[in-house]
Amino acid sequence: MDERAIRLLLEEESSESDYGDENDSEVEDFVEVNDETYDTEQDGDEEDGEELGEVENVQSSREFYLGKDGRTRWNKAPATTHVRRRARNIVTQLPGPKGEAKNLKEPGEIWRLFFPESVINRIVKCTNEHINIIKSNFARERDCSETDNIEIEAFLGLLLFAGVRRNSRLNSKDLFKTDGSSPEIFRLTMNWTRFCLLMRCLRFDEKDTRAERAAVDKLAPIRDLFEEVVAAYKKYFSLSHYVTIDEKLEAFRGRCGFRQYIPSKPNKYGIKIYALTDAKMFYTTKMEVYVGKQPDGAYKVDNSAMALVSRLSEGIYGTGRNITCDNFFTSIPLLDKFEAEHRLSVLGTIRKNKKELPKTFTEIRGRAEKSSLFGYRGNCSLVSYVPKKGKNVLLVSSMHDDDKIDGVTGKPEMIIDYNMTKGGVDTVDKMCATYNVARGTNRWPMVVFYSLMNVAGINSFVIYMLNNPDKKISRRVFIEALSYDLINAQLRRRALITSLPRTLKLRLVEICQLDGPESSATTNNNKIGRCGYCSSKKNRKTRYNCAKCKKYFCLEHATMVCADCYCEADNQVNL
Repeated sequence: MDERAIRLLLEEESSESDYGDENDSEVEDFVEVNDETYDTEQDGDEEDGEELGEVENVQSSREFYLGKDGRTRWNKAPATTHVRRRARNIVTQLPGPKGEAKNLKEPGEIWRLFFPESVINRIVKCTNEHINIIKSNFARERDCSETDNIEIEAFLGLLLFAGVRRNSRLNSKDLFKTDGSSPEIFRLTMNWTRFCLLMRCLRFDEKDTRAERAAVDKLAPIRDLFEEVVAAYKKYFSLSHYVTIDEKLEAFRGRCGFRQYIPSKPNKYGIKIYALTDAKMFYTTKMEVYVGKQPDGAYKVDNSAMALVSRLSEGIYGTGRNITCDNFFTSIPLLDKFEAEHRLSVLGTIRKNKKELPKTFTEIRGRAEKSSLFGYRGNCSLVSYVPKKGKNVLLVSSMHDDDKIDGVTGKPEMIIDYNMTKGGVDTVDKMCATYNVARGTNRWPMVVFYSLMNVAGINSFVIYMLNNPDKKISRRVFIEALSYDLINAQLRRRALITSLPRTLKLRLVEICQLDGPESSATTNNNKIGRCGYCSSKKNRKTRYNCAKCKKYFCLEHATMVCADCYCEADNQVNL
């Protein structure tokens, strides 16, 4: 399947975005205000108008423009046209799934690349630790029993199912209604109280050592799990020629030491996550949570724009790809460094206050609409484009080396390429919001975990479409199939519980297609028969009959089996 077909399948629908749980945050609440602008178009300044005329008179007779720092020169004419493609734009890795991911065809198999058994084991262990802490608050032990891998996978499947049905923000009681207004898969998988207990107790780290780890790492409650899942994103996919680096803001208004306030975002309060995403197929390979200034220790890092881009793009060093980013990240030193040291090109908007830019490029007085001004510096190109009166677009690129203008739109090719590749992270953010698994929560680690699940769902779908070129299904259908794959084992196990209500048990048997001899706790259209094992004197009547031989039996003669033996017997019968 080609990239265009995948883009059409991925670029779908828009979303809607209360369920409360306890707040176990031990970090003092803090909001960092970020009012930086990320607009491509920039307003022109009038304050330097008088000085501009003098500068233009001096530079009009030269063959170059001089930057505001008095040292940076930008040639007016491009260098000699290259016959061969420059080395920094020769991609050395073919895009697509790699390693184990190349041979997987089913949704559940692909999903488990990102949430393997080791991740589920970690969640089960840490969740059980918290369950044991609060167990004394319950009158009955069974109301707060420990969980296991099958139940946790089923719980994640329910979150995915709620997201794809746009019910993630619905009150949890409404998901388990018995009046026919809610999907039956929820109450077939577990009851409402169990679902709420798992929501309350879901944890990703050991609480006994959290204080020690939090002393050097603000992301300690979910650091290990986050890094393991993100490492899997990178391991199983090779990106295309164009990648995007940008930020996404996960909505959150609870207590958090690094909560952000960005007025320009739809969700003004939240947790900021930087991401590296394929600009063509929207596969995310790298994510980094912004936690502000870390305490001294192993997790203290430089949060400057150049350092962020370096860390996010570390996995594609030397591959000849192009990175598209906005004016928060772009700078002339960034382009020079990535070309010289990492063999990567950079394309992005740039702020007009950069000292390397000539004043001629930042001013728009006297320039006609749709006019372009080019400058060239080594292997770096600069363009100033006026799309309309009072607006100015500044782009810099180490991928382009000419002044080509599109004949239809009148825009420079640099701007057209930027518009085609700038939306990688934004498109992923939109798709995450469309089928968002996030439920209302007061715990910020849950917000990060929901973000990992959303991105894993998109990544799984990209791999599925590339591995199954003949199957053209929507992402909604894929996520529904994935959720059923995760829930199926729990459904088959619950079908063995004799104490379940009869209607639930009948539906479980029907859905799981249980027709082996172990499916003894079924009924035959509510007909009553006499137990074939009791004496005639007892004349014991029962509704239970064997699903295979149809012989009636009472519960005294019923044989109970565990889940493992049941699955083994089921396989033998099917064989």
